[in-house]
Amino acid sequence: MRGANLLVTFRAALLRRATRAVPGALCIALLVGPIVALVVYACSTRWFFPQLLPAEWTLTPLLRQLGSPQTRVALRASLLTAGVTTALALVLGLPAARVLGLWRFRGRTLVLLILFLPTVVPPLAIGMGLNILALRLGLAGSLLGVVLVHLVPVLPYTIFALLGVFARYDEGYELQARTLGAGPLRVWFRVAWPLLGPGLTVAALFAFLVSWSQYLLTLLIGGGRVITLPMLLFAAVAGGNPTSIAGLALLFAAPPVLAIALAARALAAGSAEVGQQY
Repeated sequence: MRGANLLVTFRAALLRRATRAVPGALCIALLVGPIVALVVYACSTRWFFPQLLPAEWTLTPLLRQLGSPQTRVALRASLLTAGVTTALALVLGLPAARVLGLWRFRGRTLVLLILFLPTVVPPLAIGMGLNILALRLGLAGSLLGVVLVHLVPVLPYTIFALLGVFARYDEGYELQARTLGAGPLRVWFRVAWPLLGPGLTVAALFAFLVSWSQYLLTLLIGGGRVITLPMLLFAAVAGGNPTSIAGLALLFAAPPVLAIALAARALAAGSAEVGQQY
């Protein structure tokens, strides 16, 4: 009788573990599955139906894609555009988030609503209006015009990411540091940065990812002169072979994955440093 009870208990525990593990396994499969498929396509040749696996494995298609001058130009343009957009978004978004997060004034809700509009208005409507404005200002077809246009969808995410940081920020630390004789730079690096660093990292990550994935705004404002990886990838999908598409897709996914890994490492290091201080 005791053995039967132990068997029932073991089966119940095994069922509970399986119930917990299955959803996690499904999530991992959904996240990793597309990446695995891209890697298989990009690193193989002669893969025809109904073969389960490719007949030949090689890095030649991927290396050929990396060595393509067109791909290098597009990758350089994407990194430059996303990097400059991220820097400008942080420079503009930090003081705006500080004011909106720390101060309460009449019209604050209206300002937040206006900042939120670019995230809900259809991108095509925004792009057409910005295209007309860029043509009038002579910014159409230039990298500067593309960067400025990317700020429209990027800036709201940056500000809203920083708002959560300033909602818990205490200006009293800065006042105490100034009272003790610290200058503006010392206050920033020794007081503000340790408190704002993780939030700035998250905001920079959001800004980079949103700018990196922009296709429609780049197409409308760039006018075919500014070619980024999303534009090159969409063109390849329209008329390319699966191997080239997979190689471009891996290149397109690599910088965001690297940015997320670096941000996670920075956040972990910041949390450990704060834990040691307290």
